[in-house]
Amino acid sequence: PQTMRGAGCWNARADRITIAAAPALGGRYPLPMPHLASLLFLASFGIAWGLTMPLTKIAVSTGHHPLGLIFWQVVIVALALLPLMIRFRRRLRLDRPALTYYAFIGLGGTIVPNGVSYYCYTKLPAGIMSIMLSSIPMFSFGMALMLRADRFSWRRIAGILCGMTAIGLLVGPQASLPDPALWVFVLLGLTPSICYAFEANIVASFTPPGMDAISTLFGASLVCAAILLPLTLGFGFFVDPLVAWGGPEWALVVSSLLHAGAYCGFIWLLSRAGAVFSSQVSYIVTLTGVGASALFLGERYASTVWLALLVMIAGLMLVQPRPRSGDKLPAGA
Repeated sequence: PQTMRGAGCWNARADRITIAAAPALGGRYPLPMPHLASLLFLASFGIAWGLTMPLTKIAVSTGHHPLGLIFWQVVIVALALLPLMIRFRRRLRLDRPALTYYAFIGLGGTIVPNGVSYYCYTKLPAGIMSIMLSSIPMFSFGMALMLRADRFSWRRIAGILCGMTAIGLLVGPQASLPDPALWVFVLLGLTPSICYAFEANIVASFTPPGMDAISTLFGASLVCAAILLPLTLGFGFFVDPLVAWGGPEWALVVSSLLHAGAYCGFIWLLSRAGAVFSSQVSYIVTLTGVGASALFLGERYASTVWLALLVMIAGLMLVQPRPRSGDKLPAGA
């Protein structure tokens, strides 16, 4: 559910802030990579993120409560990031602004959207969820306009309209939902996209000075775990890791590791290839999510779903910002 958070939430200020956080993985900006290498890394991170879609569908098939699954997801992400924190000597800030920031990222960017998303995954095909999550850039640009953090563009407005059209196709009577009455969950499934878009704009405007992407994700994961542990224990949502593991449990672990690895890799790619080039990962994430769900889960879609996918991809192409004179591009691009 977090796969598209970094993949397409761009506005004029978010570009600069996200790139400023990128040296967390390397400490400096090296020379641009060759174009082929950039494309290979872009494809690898996009495929990894896209594979988390069908894996999430498998993970929620156990009937475990979403909060119980999210608790272990953030624990796994924190454990995966700990070696990077040690390797690059990142300091975890524990002052009030940092803790408030972690709590916002944790609640607004993880617990609420993932909880809703996990619930919707139990009702909807993973491929449809993949298409819906790709609407994040549309919501992000719309919010950026309302916050006056980005400039008006008819081309990007057309991208938002394409996204709305794609959602309309998904809730239509010919969308091959398991039950036509499930259209309401398609609309509910937009909640994560709205949360991630709101998070992106807040991050762009109110990131505390000196924060980097890796320590932020690490700190937010710890805060999430601290919030969720008493809730899951108190309300009986806790998922016991000592019981026999099956496919869903392993799917959750693999999905969490893929998310952490793809997120870190994406931030690293930002520092090498720039935000506009790197944001093209959103196409790969969406196509991989739909394709992998059809291949591994046996999902089959009506023609209207494929049309919605094409319209959403067109919307992504329109809403992405054009390269500016200061943007970096891979060598040979």
